[in-house]
Amino acid sequence: MSKPPQILILYAHPTPHHSRVNRRLAQAAAKMPNVKVHDLYELFPDFHIPVRREQALLHEADLIVFQHPVQWYSMPALLKQWLDSVFTPGWAYGPGGTALHGKDFWLVATLGGSERSYQPEGHNQRPFSAFLPPFQQTAELCGMRWLPPHLLFGAHQVNQQTLAAYIDTYKKRLSHYPNWPELLAASTTEPLTSI
Repeated sequence: MSKPPQILILYAHPTPHHSRVNRRLAQAAAKMPNVKVHDLYELFPDFHIPVRREQALLHEADLIVFQHPVQWYSMPALLKQWLDSVFTPGWAYGPGGTALHGKDFWLVATLGGSERSYQPEGHNQRPFSAFLPPFQQTAELCGMRWLPPHLLFGAHQVNQQTLAAYIDTYKKRLSHYPNWPELLAASTTEPLTSI
């Protein structure tokens, strides 16, 4: 009998008590088997990251999820600090840096702006896919497989039905990993693109 896939969710929300979506996503995921929700702001409020312990968690994971609100077109500050500290040369990338090779990387993010605001004529003047290259290149550099992101636009305004559907899809994706249609259809040598 093979070991069930292990999922590590790096949850980063600087004000979780004000979260409309991310807190509920994290709570739902925490109830699932083989899923570890790693709440960075709860664990490391002083931004001191125990690198070796975090690397050991990553070593055990098959799927690494970055779950957070998008802030200034990127990730929250503590997640960036965590990434800078933990994804070290010689471990995550570069000569000898193969610790993350073959793992899957999934971005689960909420955006304040509507999908319409992420259009050439919208407030943000470009599609959200224009802001994904730093995430995609991180996965590429570390030998991970980039999976299509799970995004919720207009997270502050969506109705309860849309919110419930987004959370339900998240739970279904986690529970069915790695048996996602796009993973079953793609060979491991082909990058998955999205959005």
